[in-house]
Amino acid sequence: MRLTFLGTGTSTGVPQIGCSCEVCTSTDPRDNRMRTSALVETCGKRLLIDCGPDFRTQILRAGSPSIDALLVTHTHYDHLGGIDDLRPYCYRPGGFPVYCRSDVESDIRTRMPYCFGPLHYPGAPVFHIHTISSDPFCIQDIEILPLPVMHTPQLAITGFRIGPLAYVTDCKIMPPDTISRMQGCHTLVINALRHQEHPSHLNLRQAIDVINAVKPRRALLTHLSHHMGLHADVSASLPAGIEIAYDGFTIEI
Repeated sequence: MRLTFLGTGTSTGVPQIGCSCEVCTSTDPRDNRMRTSALVETCGKRLLIDCGPDFRTQILRAGSPSIDALLVTHTHYDHLGGIDDLRPYCYRPGGFPVYCRSDVESDIRTRMPYCFGPLHYPGAPVFHIHTISSDPFCIQDIEILPLPVMHTPQLAITGFRIGPLAYVTDCKIMPPDTISRMQGCHTLVINALRHQEHPSHLNLRQAIDVINAVKPRRALLTHLSHHMGLHADVSASLPAGIEIAYDGFTIEI
């Protein structure tokens, strides 16, 4: 299995518009973060996790590989705003497969009415939406276990366990059952926004607490803001086995 981080930044991206802090002005390319997204390659298939507003740039930089399906964690713009750019992948019988919760499906249909209904706009993307719950599902031979977490007490998020990989973003509240679903994984990807407390995201300390509870062999942090600090400085301070992901970083699992 191969995992490529297409983007590892928060909703504003890094650098943040109008900011001149040391992170936003850093010359280290690892400090330049587009909105969070990832590409998983397994069993001869490529699965895209989230499709934010930077998707077109991200996928061109990755070499425009084929993509077999999209997994959506939640409906926020920084995770779904680039879905129209999937149209080159939609020229297939039945349309491009999208796997998401029912609330995400409703938002996609509301935001993109030209993709659905009897009067389909010529050239518009064609999506085949598969509604998921907390139950396991399969994409051909790939079994996927949803990982329910909460962004806020009112907003549910779906992470995904794909074999040895557990991928969670935009989590603030981590249910004990989801901890159990992740245990035994080889690699855990989890969000860590900054050092300070945040109302809807794990901070660094909280993310490390989750990692310690899951006990993966390897853990990588994503969805970082400029408030986290310079990649080089923070990386040097992390416990063994925990790394900061960066845009374009590819790992073998």
